[in-house]
Amino acid sequence: MLQPQNQQTDAFISTGVPGLDSILGGGLTKDRLYLLEGDPGTGKTTMALQFLVEGARRGEQVLYITLAENDVELHAVAQSHGFSMEGITVHEVIPAESVLDPDEQYTVFHPSEVELGETNRLILSQIERLSPSRVVLDSLSELQLLAGSPLRYRRHVLALKQYFAKRACTALLLDDKTAVGGDQQVRSIAHAVISLQQIESGYGAERRVLRVLKYRGIDYRRGPHDYVIINGGMVAYPRIVAAESRELVRRPQVSSGLPALDALLGGGLEEGSSTLISGPPGTGKSSLAVQFVKAVTDRKQRAAMFVFEESFNTLLNRAEGIGVNLRAPLDSGLLTVNQIDPAELTPGQFSHAVCKAADEGAKVIVIDSLNGYLNAMPEVHFLTTHLREVLTYLGQRGVVTFLIGVQQGMIGPMGSTVDVSYLADNVLVLRYYEAGGAVHKALSVFKKRGSQHETTLRSFAITSQGIKVGPVLKDFRGILTGVPVRVSDGKDEGKHD
Repeated sequence: MLQPQNQQTDAFISTGVPGLDSILGGGLTKDRLYLLEGDPGTGKTTMALQFLVEGARRGEQVLYITLAENDVELHAVAQSHGFSMEGITVHEVIPAESVLDPDEQYTVFHPSEVELGETNRLILSQIERLSPSRVVLDSLSELQLLAGSPLRYRRHVLALKQYFAKRACTALLLDDKTAVGGDQQVRSIAHAVISLQQIESGYGAERRVLRVLKYRGIDYRRGPHDYVIINGGMVAYPRIVAAESRELVRRPQVSSGLPALDALLGGGLEEGSSTLISGPPGTGKSSLAVQFVKAVTDRKQRAAMFVFEESFNTLLNRAEGIGVNLRAPLDSGLLTVNQIDPAELTPGQFSHAVCKAADEGAKVIVIDSLNGYLNAMPEVHFLTTHLREVLTYLGQRGVVTFLIGVQQGMIGPMGSTVDVSYLADNVLVLRYYEAGGAVHKALSVFKKRGSQHETTLRSFAITSQGIKVGPVLKDFRGILTGVPVRVSDGKDEGKHD
């Protein structure tokens, strides 16, 4: 049945894939031809089924034309994801078993001359019968091999494009890229091209990346976007672009709940600021962040923690050991703790989870630790750029973000393989120092963009009653070296003029 093609560029239909419509700037423009390409195993069939399931859910007539997989295999894929195939018509256009019989081989005509015409007849007859609004054709590689020549293949795809357009049908063509030299032919014809890529990892799960290579007339979100295939189908994670929601708002300060710590910070930490807590292992970096989590949850505000190295159980027990009860805010829903499995993580998944916590109202977010985040994905480039976009996004939503950074060494000069101090608005440094035959801890504020702060060094201790920020260490000189000298009346103790 001939129908006028949709002429609007803003008449979108959903792909049915969470996150993908956002990447596409709203979805797929109705009544156009689209190309979905990717190597075998990247999830093309899964995405195509989600596209049709969404159409069937909306009461549309949908059709899956398969030139490779049979109906049983497609239903098995759908069943593995929990999809309902109700309302989806599957039409097989697969060579019959008779082609294996030598007596049935073509002798006068080339196989492509006969089989391509027969394939077209089977495809078009089914479309004429159903008049679907959504069609998936799987896959173009079969048509390309049947066409035999690039010219014939291109003209064939062009004819299909016009055929679908006259029937107000949105067509999704799958290309597994197993045929040589055909992808550029269809890319130039398709209204939009979505590419799926699977990147092998040295350890852990492979990384899957989605790119929109072209989309005529639509301001789509460019660049690579992570996606995963889980039980339930494909989920895409749009790349965070913080510049899309910038705003100028004066931010109040957030108290830590400890007067001495607030005094050191010039009153507290500003909403929307990011804070790097740096220091060697065991100085209390995570405990300092937990103090802010306790303070905001005590005020009935939300908080979220993303933990890489430490287990969930260890975190709760350690917090209880310093007099902080995290179980109560966990049970009430004010606190969420996310145990991150580094081997299964992608930057897009992590960014999405952190930003989702902010969108759900978290006022404090802790990433523990920064070293774990960066080391979890050593083969992924531009992780600091990912982090910058996330921090900007969180800042625009008034979230106080804590990054825990572990320094190398214990006493004396400190080093770090991760330096993002330039990204953070505030930098708090914890240090060990030796005095009186014991090892002590000191806390200082090295950087704070939001307000004035103390430039002093204060004693820092973790007790069973919680964190104790003590007086200024004015009786010592050289604390940052790790071996300070006690001074009295401006003179080094034990020395004479």
